[in-house]
Amino acid sequence: MTTDHKLWSYKEIAAHIQVQTDTVRSYRKHGLLPPPDHVEGGKPYWYADTIRSWVSRRPGNRGRRG
Repeated sequence: MTTDHKLWSYKEIAAHIQVQTDTVRSYRKHGLLPPPDHVEGGKPYWYADTIRSWVSRRPGNRGRRG
């Protein structure tokens, strides 16, 4: 299995989990997102693998495929 180190911003995460970008920002504000893997220019980024792993552990994602 290859590791996906592509960096995702709020926008990519929102598209992946099919929510609005503001929803993802709110998740982070409330401590629901994992810590960013990288911060550039004050903007947080996460590895795709980090987000996929987080999604698989999220409550309420039982019926979702991504």
